[in-house]
Amino acid sequence: MKSVDLVVIGGGAVGAACARAAALRGLEVAIFEPGPDPAAASPASAGMLAPQIEAGDDVLLALSVRARDMYEPLALRLQESTGITIGFWRPGIASLAFDEVEAQRLKDAAAQQRQAGLRCDWLEADEVHERWPGAAPDCAGALFAPEDGALDPQALTRACLADARRLGSTLRAEAVTAVETADGFVTGVVSASGKTASEHVVLAAGVWSPRVSGLPRPLLVEPVRGQMAATTWPATTPRAILYHDHGYVLARAADAVLGSTMERAGFDCRVTNDGLAQIFRGAVRLLPALASQGVAVQRMWAGLRPVTPDGRPIIGPDPEIARLWYAAGHGRNGILLTALTGEVIADLITRGETDVGIEPLRADRFQP
Repeated sequence: MKSVDLVVIGGGAVGAACARAAALRGLEVAIFEPGPDPAAASPASAGMLAPQIEAGDDVLLALSVRARDMYEPLALRLQESTGITIGFWRPGIASLAFDEVEAQRLKDAAAQQRQAGLRCDWLEADEVHERWPGAAPDCAGALFAPEDGALDPQALTRACLADARRLGSTLRAEAVTAVETADGFVTGVVSASGKTASEHVVLAAGVWSPRVSGLPRPLLVEPVRGQMAATTWPATTPRAILYHDHGYVLARAADAVLGSTMERAGFDCRVTNDGLAQIFRGAVRLLPALASQGVAVQRMWAGLRPVTPDGRPIIGPDPEIARLWYAAGHGRNGILLTALTGEVIADLITRGETDVGIEPLRADRFQP
């Protein structure tokens, strides 16, 4: 029977980051990834690093800001070690308001973030139009988070996998069907080619994580469909990232990435006319030049985000089965939390502890 120090189930962004971080610490790692799936979350992500724009509860905000700030040095390290540029870009993100109620809410949010020690500004409408001449003419102002940004999620995944393999990890193009345990310890995994013994196992298979058999508990992760589209960026409009009510327009190279829906559609990852209409309405409201120049849609796609009941990921050890670790349920924050999740899991495996407060992310928190 083949044997390794660590099996990572899932080769998306989170699994790749876990594998890379563990390999950097000297572990022999096997990554099980059956191959590109059209429903996978990582390729479908816009790659926004927007903790201050999509601020949730205080726990996620603190974790997400810390995660965002890891990417600038990580981008340099990955380029040096793999030659892959992950498209890290930190222009700031503006969350636009379109009425006085929204404006007041965002003003209050900006003040709260400043009190928490974060850089955050409220921009009046004339300031918005001065910075971004193509932005919505009817906006009432914007919360501006100057340290938020974006990256290319597919490039991030490729770079983390390449670095993990450079460090000796193996990539196995097959799905894990079961986790094996004995006497309160994980012992390995089962795949189409047989059994692989492993001292540790990390479950990072996105929306497919609950489908792995042999887990000691139900994993409350369900798919939420996000549809997206891309056009060319309007030629005379300054590049930017503009946001409103979960919709956004993001400049990436010469493209405008438009998103996104949040739909409970099971494992259906089809693009729909209604979904695309919603995306384009929101995008054109943020950046009217998208409509005025008659830009053609270059591509459309959808992915399934793994979402938990409370919107927080599941990160850390199983409380009953030793050396079984979870890195699942990241929802809309998967790319944002990728690097931090990898470091947390690798520290837990190799040091038995982490300086990141993951207690609210426990695997058993949904059980009575």
